[in-house]
Amino acid sequence: MKLIDVLNGESVWPPPVWLMRQAGRYLPEYREVRAQAGDFLKLCMNPELAAEVTLQPIRRYGFDAAILFSDILILPWALGQNLKFSEGEGPVMPAIRSLAELETLSIEAGAAGTASIFETVRRVRDQLSPQTALIGFAGGPFTVACYMLDGKGGGEFPRTRMLAYENPALVEAVIELLVEATIAYLLGQVAAGADCVMLFESWAGILPPAQFKKYVIAPNARIVTALKQKHPGLRIIGFPRLGGLLVGEYVRGTGVDAVGLDTVTDPAMAIAACPQGTVFQGNLDPLLMKMGGDALAAGANAVLDGFRGQKHIFNLGHGITPDVDPETVQQLMNLIRASSASL
Repeated sequence: MKLIDVLNGESVWPPPVWLMRQAGRYLPEYREVRAQAGDFLKLCMNPELAAEVTLQPIRRYGFDAAILFSDILILPWALGQNLKFSEGEGPVMPAIRSLAELETLSIEAGAAGTASIFETVRRVRDQLSPQTALIGFAGGPFTVACYMLDGKGGGEFPRTRMLAYENPALVEAVIELLVEATIAYLLGQVAAGADCVMLFESWAGILPPAQFKKYVIAPNARIVTALKQKHPGLRIIGFPRLGGLLVGEYVRGTGVDAVGLDTVTDPAMAIAACPQGTVFQGNLDPLLMKMGGDALAAGANAVLDGFRGQKHIFNLGHGITPDVDPETVQQLMNLIRASSASL
């Protein structure tokens, strides 16, 4: 598996490639399955259909990795917090307002609620080529806590950020629950067949440095340590989106094997900030996937050149958007595979 080879410290060229949200609404075959499922949550929880949409982009493009089709909010839903996805509004949850409300959530319920996710992982791994890696994932504790405490996405989660000052005990309790639940959730995915896992701290960058260390680095480090105690050879990708100059501290402090970089992170800055030998993932601007043509080629080549000589997994700086032409994804794949220049 090219992706696992890179995560193990090998130099591979052209770099392995997969795209965040590679299974999704830009693909007509996905939209057909989504309509069959009825709604997004039902699709996530149906192992047969979730496995199918996980595999669709692999069949079409031959990515070097599949990533489990699910959502970061499946875990709090499984723990007992209500969740719905409203068209045009995104996820909506009843905001947790007290420690008493938090105590209604259950790790035991989470184990039962995620059983269908593990079945999806098993089905996908059984159908994938041995050369294609399967990535399991979870939301980072701070990012998931933002939705649980604000009750919805959008903006910069003003309630969660204010609670970090006004009621840090509540924020810490939510994160503590999520650390424990995330460890169990990711271990279950690995047991079901995931070859590596990724932590999506998509909202890490809304925090000032001291809180970034407390609410992002420290919880992520506990998860990494627990996973590696159980599976010493497991490779873990962290994605501290919008972390900026703190990316190096994140890598050192958490012990992740690779770091995903967002669109605004300059490769040279990340390379200078991170320990030698760090594996980098990213970081093409998703907007270029809408452009295609010469603009996409120039952007992709800039990413390839920016990480030349490094251990690199080609990806976007954030997820692919629903309005992308599937042929543009094929253009990107052709360009990367034709990149024959040496490391």
